[in-house]
Amino acid sequence: MDNQTGVLHLDIISDVICPWCFIGKRKLDAALSELDDMRVNLIWRPFQLDPTTPVEGYDRRKQMEKKFGAEGAKQLAGNILAAAEGTGINFAFDKIDRTPNTMNAHRLIRWAASAGNQHQVAETLFCRYFEAGEDIGDISVLLDVARQSGMDTNLVGRLFESDADIQQTRDDDAAARDLGVAGVPAFLAGGKFLLLGAQDSDHLLRFFKKANEKLTAQAAADAG
Repeated sequence: MDNQTGVLHLDIISDVICPWCFIGKRKLDAALSELDDMRVNLIWRPFQLDPTTPVEGYDRRKQMEKKFGAEGAKQLAGNILAAAEGTGINFAFDKIDRTPNTMNAHRLIRWAASAGNQHQVAETLFCRYFEAGEDIGDISVLLDVARQSGMDTNLVGRLFESDADIQQTRDDDAAARDLGVAGVPAFLAGGKFLLLGAQDSDHLLRFFKKANEKLTAQAAADAG
């Protein structure tokens, strides 16, 4: 927490091809809508579920069946749909042909911070992938997301042509793992308090308030 402005800083550690992260984002939105006595500054941080994914991605259905088996993959999809009830998410797994490498999507989210719209860009990427079945590893799709979000597409295009922020994205991913994050979503409040998983909004609210209380008390103690 910023003890001068009274803002709780919340890092959202996520991957945009993780369905639980999409669910967690919507539940976070629900929690934030109920906060009336606290300001929260959201910062999206990258986490790649599989950083070894080839640049062109891979066949999602084959990979899921290889990893979980045909019945296991169906059961997992059912569990996700059940968890998403009430969030407004319309998962369309049948539309998703490929699982992309998400490095470039994470770079776009990083650049969106300069425009103050990381949260919007993350939401759009989730929707494009999980509801529309688009390949969010495709630069043309990412540029359209940037355009839709009001970003400078000429600048973003030039950045994609370079290696800008690739290493920084890897470093942020590594930093999350050093904190003990092995799966996402994860929420880090004030740089000190970590909550794992797609928690219900009530749980998130309690987490925010408890973290806020501890950080406020610590700031007061430090001030003497």
